[in-house]
Amino acid sequence: MTETNQKDSPVQGSQLAHDDPSTRHPKVSPPEQRQDAPGLDIMTDPVPDIGLESYVGKGRLEGRRALITGGDSGIGAAVAVAFAREGADVAIAYLPEEQPDADRVLKAIEEAGRTAVALPGSLLDEDYRNGLVDEAVQGLGGLDILVNNAGQQLISDSLETLTDQQVLETFQINILSMFTLSRAALKHMGPGSAIVNTTSVQAYNPNPMILDYAATKAAINNFTKGLAQQVAEKGIRVNAVAPGPIWTVLQVSYGQPMDRLVEFGQDTPTGRAGQPVEMAPAYVFLASGESSYVTGDTLNANGGTPTP
Repeated sequence: MTETNQKDSPVQGSQLAHDDPSTRHPKVSPPEQRQDAPGLDIMTDPVPDIGLESYVGKGRLEGRRALITGGDSGIGAAVAVAFAREGADVAIAYLPEEQPDADRVLKAIEEAGRTAVALPGSLLDEDYRNGLVDEAVQGLGGLDILVNNAGQQLISDSLETLTDQQVLETFQINILSMFTLSRAALKHMGPGSAIVNTTSVQAYNPNPMILDYAATKAAINNFTKGLAQQVAEKGIRVNAVAPGPIWTVLQVSYGQPMDRLVEFGQDTPTGRAGQPVEMAPAYVFLASGESSYVTGDTLNANGGTPTP
């Protein structure tokens, strides 16, 4: 595994405000590697930073109850760790083969003194998808926050090689599940609750090798703005986060061409890819009362790439 020396380690405490964002984390220049999808964060070189050693909570979500899809690795894992350290009980949904990643997240939630609920299964399974929110509510005793984060991203050289089956699965995981889970969650949510969706810079600047993924991310932006208007009168807010290039197992499990990994994210204005832990504060903000007048918005966290 690639080692990070002491001077490159994340800085905590009051020094954080003075960090240069271009050097806050080291550039990712990984060796060639490939995992079969969905892959494992803990087997990725270097291992993505989900905040286990660096995220410090401040009680922003005290007493809240959250369900996070894709909560075992990458951005979802970082959000789960952050939510727990901010005072929330957390249920994470993930594929059974991702259990090794999920175990470290569940442990971190419990070490924060919060309830951790494990909900393994596939969002391609209609029965699992339809029952997921109720399972989370049973385990948590209610639901205040839904983070629709799970996603599939697989490269395809051209439209000729992009199969309808892959398109259907990508849409089912990335956007159809948001309809299903948000519909179910609203039955349990009251004023002050929040839904936060994960979209992407790909919604605005699509990579031609991931057409299906990029199309779902544009749909998520639209879904977020529309649903926010529907439920605003109920005191429920709906927002989205649009990450840029973030170093996760998604990239090495056929989410990026191998020859692009060595300079992954270095074409952003900040000159590097982001780490999952850097996304977590955006989700905390949108889930907390600090963003009480923010709804129907997409928060772009992409290292400075211009977006509409």
